Amino acid sequence: MRDSLQAGCGALIRDSPVRWGLAFILSIGSLVTNSPGQGSLRVHELEGSPHQRGWVLESGTIRVTLLGHGGHIAEIRLIGAGSAPSINPLFTPTGTGYSGHLVCFPHYGPASAGERAQGVGGHGEAGAVDWHETRPAVVGADALTFFYGADLPLTQYAIERAVTVRAGEPSIRVEEWVENRAVYDRPYNWNQHATFGAPFVAPDANVLDVSGSTAMTDPRRTGGGQWSPAAEFRWPDAPRPDGGAVSLRPFRARPEGQVYTPVLTASAHPLGWFTLYNLDERLLVGYLFPAADAPWIIDWQNRPDAASAARTARGIQFGTSPFDEGLRKSVERGRLFDTPAYRWIGARQRLSTSFRIFLTEVAPPFAGVDDVRATGEAIIVRERGTARELTVRARTP
Repeated sequence: MRDSLQAGCGALIRDSPVRWGLAFILSIGSLVTNSPGQGSLRVHELEGSPHQRGWVLESGTIRVTLLGHGGHIAEIRLIGAGSAPSINPLFTPTGTGYSGHLVCFPHYGPASAGERAQGVGGHGEAGAVDWHETRPAVVGADALTFFYGADLPLTQYAIERAVTVRAGEPSIRVEEWVENRAVYDRPYNWNQHATFGAPFVAPDANVLDVSGSTAMTDPRRTGGGQWSPAAEFRWPDAPRPDGGAVSLRPFRARPEGQVYTPVLTASAHPLGWFTLYNLDERLLVGYLFPAADAPWIIDWQNRPDAASAARTARGIQFGTSPFDEGLRKSVERGRLFDTPAYRWIGARQRLSTSFRIFLTEVAPPFAGVDDVRATGEAIIVRERGTARELTVRARTP
């Protein structure tokens, strides 16, 4: 994680202390700019129940929905002429649970008994409070940036995001900052929890590739005993008790067993990545992020009912911690594969990170992803076992 004063958009929360309140909440209505030949950049408010309100960003190529409650990224969808009809690959709950991409901060996993007694829930306070627009959206000739964030009064933090879409690009750039409001150093977990759902997630059809190979199976969540528990292995081939192996690239969860597998992000390159694709839906979703900020990539899978896809989900998490065990236990764990399971933030310190989401169409035959890299003008996706490459337009700011 980088100190926010050294980040490219550090001025967003440079003033100390940062105070986000009603005076800073701006009712944006609808802001539009037209880029000839590149479509329309637009942001507008989303009405609905308290858990459904938020904002919609459109670039003429991609649509992004951000929810006010929890700050969740609830929709990413290809739109516009030249694109096949696109689904939203993110998980949508049937009730009031989290939608799509959740940030887990300042802890990842369950709260302790003492924390629960004080009103702190699972996966940290950031996903449980209402987020607000923190400054006016910036709409230019070819890019739109929307700012939103929240105070975390129980845990004495603040969090803010800048979400950018560009005309003609099927990608989203997210910059995220957290500020420690306490006057002492303390440990934290900071994991992004990108959760995908049906129909994009389906048995055999949904396939994962990641930038890492050093991995460990979970002590309990092994898809109902399909592979050995608590075993170190080279991802994606998890060991079976009979001496064989099973690939963890496809979706493997069953009603009798979830899947949870942490993978150490490869550190040979500055950017870590993961991709998920479904050839039946002809869609690939990818994430790029600083490997130094997110040393762990985790694959969580859930399929509670074989007869219904309503709660089927695959969550790919990336961040500071390998196991969803809560902050105290991650501190007690200390390290895995000689890599920390938590991080420290200084008194009154502000930290920043970023990630990019991209979508592209794929069609058979497609063998999966061997590598993803950013050139400054595009994201290049290299296919497994071939020399073929997919080029996704995505300029570096």
